[in-house]
Amino acid sequence: MKIKVGMKKMNMNQIAKICNCQVTKIGTDAPTEFDTVCTDSREAEEHSLFLAMRGEKVDGHSYILNALGNGCTCVLCEYLPETLKNSGLCFSALIVPDVIKALGAIARVYGRHVAQKKIAVTGSVGKTTTKEMIAAILSEQFHVHKTEGNHNSTLGMPLSMLAADEGTQVSVLEMGMSGLGEIDFMSRVAEPDIAVITNIGSSHLEMLGSRENICSAKMEIVHGMKPDGKLILNGDEPLLCLMKGSSYQPIYVGIRSREADYRAMNIRYTSRGTVFDMIYRKRVATNVEIPVLGEHHVYNALFSWAVGIEMGLAEDVIRRGLSNFHNTGMRQRIVEWEGVTILEDCYNASPESMRAALQVLDAMSAQAGGCRKIALLGDMKDLGPESVDMHRAVGSIAADTKLDLLITYGDLAVDIALEAVMHGVPRERVIVLPQSKSKTEAAKVLREHLRRGDCLLVKASRAMAMEDILTLLMKGVPEDGTEEV
Repeated sequence: MKIKVGMKKMNMNQIAKICNCQVTKIGTDAPTEFDTVCTDSREAEEHSLFLAMRGEKVDGHSYILNALGNGCTCVLCEYLPETLKNSGLCFSALIVPDVIKALGAIARVYGRHVAQKKIAVTGSVGKTTTKEMIAAILSEQFHVHKTEGNHNSTLGMPLSMLAADEGTQVSVLEMGMSGLGEIDFMSRVAEPDIAVITNIGSSHLEMLGSRENICSAKMEIVHGMKPDGKLILNGDEPLLCLMKGSSYQPIYVGIRSREADYRAMNIRYTSRGTVFDMIYRKRVATNVEIPVLGEHHVYNALFSWAVGIEMGLAEDVIRRGLSNFHNTGMRQRIVEWEGVTILEDCYNASPESMRAALQVLDAMSAQAGGCRKIALLGDMKDLGPESVDMHRAVGSIAADTKLDLLITYGDLAVDIALEAVMHGVPRERVIVLPQSKSKTEAAKVLREHLRRGDCLLVKASRAMAMEDILTLLMKGVPEDGTEEV
């Protein structure tokens, strides 16, 4: 991971004060300025600050010499290997008890000097899309910096903050987590003015044990929030709809809750995306249009609209921002291949996002005049002891979607197929591919069964890399059956 510092250059003497330590200089006239920060020694260059972090399998301190050899001049570390002290190299080092905590402290101070307002977004599903929608809206009126890619961890988010330039007016920061305490740390670093929790899903059940614990982890986002900050929550989520705090009054969005402050209704689909009406603050907004399909994206738009209103934007500005939104990565990317419309949604998967994707497939089919609906669904990872039941729940949803063909790929996804059959899907419409089958074989199955005019959904957890199957399908499966991805 590597970022360019937004304010051009930083000085080791400045950040030593933030970290409450002293600069250790090795060699005469050791450089103290840097303009990039990296965690991979191979990406180090002149004027880089290398972060030497201890991992479960790798100790970054073992790569300090490599980073210096690539031109790095500054190091943030927890200790200096003895071999470096008399190496003849010339560099500056800050030695701290914890590199991640030190990085957080640096990012916090940096953020106070750069962005006037900070928006933090978390949630089990939809946080990246919501972040992108919020940024699209706010960019209509402000100079916006946002978390890039998946830089939403205790390492990536502080680094993302350091990339904001001097003209930044608003930073939109995504916060992911795998356990308790991580969002607490990021919130205290970011000090958000507005915090958004999109929902409480089932991802990370293996680590946290229950949805209630996931909710507690997500609610840590308020720990660093400004005293007068705004908290925007999903009013349709039972674990969030009754949240109250001494220093914040929640703002709710919803589709089913009549108590929501921002409530969508009359949702319909067009060839351009999704259209809905909305009631908010005793006002009615009709024909709100977003260029993506699905009820779950309506929630994302509601969060974004609420942020826009809290930031003082006019309704026409918010509408324009939503129309300029573009989804990122492998999140519901719609592509055409040989007359087949493919919904590629391979970034991640949970029961909630599987349901949403199947709803979109259903809407796409209706848009196309009732084309065949085919789903290739793979394993959902990290669901803990309830994994079997959750895969079965997806099978039930798949049955309700009235798929023309269901293909499952992976050992966990077998339960999706079994439950779909139990709920009435004819056995001849279900194909089970265990993970012992190659992706080439999966691509061949698709090629054998797809016809022009079909709508195909491909979805699974990121670890399944289901996009490889689509790559093999589109470029042609090798005759010898060998993998080419």
